[in-house]
Amino acid sequence: MTPDALAAEIRAHAKGREGRFLTALAGPPGSGKSTLAKAVVQALGPGARVVPMDGFHFDDAVLEARGQRQIKGAPETFDVHGFAHLIHRLKSEAEVAIPLFDRERELSRAAADIVTAEDRILVIEGNYLLLDERPWAALAPLFDLRIWLDVPEDELDQRLLARWAHFGKTPAAARAWIDGNDMPNIRRAKAGLKGADLVINWP
Repeated sequence: MTPDALAAEIRAHAKGREGRFLTALAGPPGSGKSTLAKAVVQALGPGARVVPMDGFHFDDAVLEARGQRQIKGAPETFDVHGFAHLIHRLKSEAEVAIPLFDRERELSRAAADIVTAEDRILVIEGNYLLLDERPWAALAPLFDLRIWLDVPEDELDQRLLARWAHFGKTPAAARAWIDGNDMPNIRRAKAGLKGADLVINWP
């Protein structure tokens, strides 16, 4: 499905709805969620914007203290309760500050952007928005439209190799991280998928 087609689908579902319309765009690591979300919001035009889940990564210092640094990116390494609170705020408050994840620096920046009263259609993207595990399972009912981005594992593997090379990992380090961390998360997200209104392939 093209970004324009997905934008048209979102418009159709949002037509006649009062308040903000929240679309969940979920998919495993490397599926292209962020790129697609930006393209869809561009196609939707003024009044639409992206809200990423990644701003709720626990800081590396927290992960180190919890012994979770080597599984960064797994569901338990996110502040899911804080993220759920943000979703509730987005449904009811006119202006909401949101955190953003800085991948170059590998940390989240609090209040790094603002969702304004003019932002009526939100495309919320993240790996585990439709994960049927507690406490993540409480998120799905909060969205007005739930989309899963399906990509074959071999394609995800190639994209992740390219991603980690871009961020400076050696081929061996990238391979170890994907096999030990990314791929388990991919399989966990796929196995725990529940409640998708649309399942799409892109590109």
